[in-house]
Amino acid sequence: MLNDEDRIYTNLYGWESFSLKNAQKRGDWDNTKAIVAKGRDWIIDEMKKSGLRGRGGAGFPTGLKWSFMPKESNGRPHYLVINADESEPGTCKDRDILRNEPHKLIEGALLAGFAMGAHAAYIYVRGEFYNESSELWSAIHEAYDAGLLGKNAAGSGWDFDVFVHRGGGAYICGEETALIESIEGKKGQPRNKPPFPAMAGLYSCPTTVNNVETIASVPTILRRGGAWFAGLGPNEKNAGTKLFCISGHVNQPCNVEEEMGIPLKELIEKHCGGVHGGWKNLLAVIPGGSSTPMIPKDICETVHMDFDSLREVGTALGTAGVIVMDKSTDVIQAICRLSQFYMHESCGQCTPCREGTGWVWRIMKRMVAGNATVEEIDQLFEVTKEIEGHTICALGDAAAWPVQGLIKHFRPEMEHRIMEYRKSAA
Repeated sequence: MLNDEDRIYTNLYGWESFSLKNAQKRGDWDNTKAIVAKGRDWIIDEMKKSGLRGRGGAGFPTGLKWSFMPKESNGRPHYLVINADESEPGTCKDRDILRNEPHKLIEGALLAGFAMGAHAAYIYVRGEFYNESSELWSAIHEAYDAGLLGKNAAGSGWDFDVFVHRGGGAYICGEETALIESIEGKKGQPRNKPPFPAMAGLYSCPTTVNNVETIASVPTILRRGGAWFAGLGPNEKNAGTKLFCISGHVNQPCNVEEEMGIPLKELIEKHCGGVHGGWKNLLAVIPGGSSTPMIPKDICETVHMDFDSLREVGTALGTAGVIVMDKSTDVIQAICRLSQFYMHESCGQCTPCREGTGWVWRIMKRMVAGNATVEEIDQLFEVTKEIEGHTICALGDAAAWPVQGLIKHFRPEMEHRIMEYRKSAA
């Protein structure tokens, strides 16, 4: 388990006010000027040493991503865009940062912006997060009033502004280029890449898009050193702490900061009071938000919660939105509901996703009732493979993977449902 002194998010549960005064007592904005004075190269090198990987789902190394930004400006401004859309079902970590730790995010934006030569950050907040965006705005105003933002931000000599853009609640705008399109006032649809945002992003200017948790972790990492963060977790590719969101059939659903690589069983037993009816009553877990393939109880017994361990068992860490399902769950119905969600949220730009997600949902509806044939299970799998990897963005993959996980681990349940339907219809 993570030691308390190694926790980054000490006010995750809002036990204290999010105000600047209280944030400074917790260590935020502590001599930020001195960190900036160490220079852009030092900050990026320290982030590389830390091993921090993007906390929004993709897990791309943060320091490396920052290094893709041009070293010198050719006259175009550089931008930092922070993804606070958080639309992935099962994921609710970023909203707690916005609510209870906004100054970590704002200070992180300044440091990250300076490292990439950006004088402005846009925070794209999910439209439904009204209270969260209100508290974020309050914290930003506090920072401006204290001289921590604006001209000569925090006395660093670097001018930096932060803007909040509220979205309309579209899942697709969690994809970085669709998010950029939305900020520009266009329809939220992903762009073809290349060009990548680092070359032509917001307003066709060099842009880096990072998740809220990624940016909010930056100040603590830079204060304590990349080596400290890299020393947490099982190895350099899975380093540091992570916010886990555990929901579903557990006794105490919660968000918790833990060390990367914690065993899934330990995470559920120690922080959530266990599964309803005990561990023996566990059916399956979706480990990384609704887009990641589920894993059955036998894998849950031993798997560790990090990028590589979960990939080895055919799923992903994603956003670490852990959805626990006990044996009362109709697992076919659960995945059918997710199929409906991804069909509804498809932007319709790519034919495999636009047509395929509807096809998947219609087959899944019949699978729930058992009104299908065993051969259609293979057909359903084939349809998901025609969607996966054939779209501009990853929504197609997100729609395919839950169904693939169902077929891989619960095919006998699907076949049994079909046989029972045939018996009742005979």
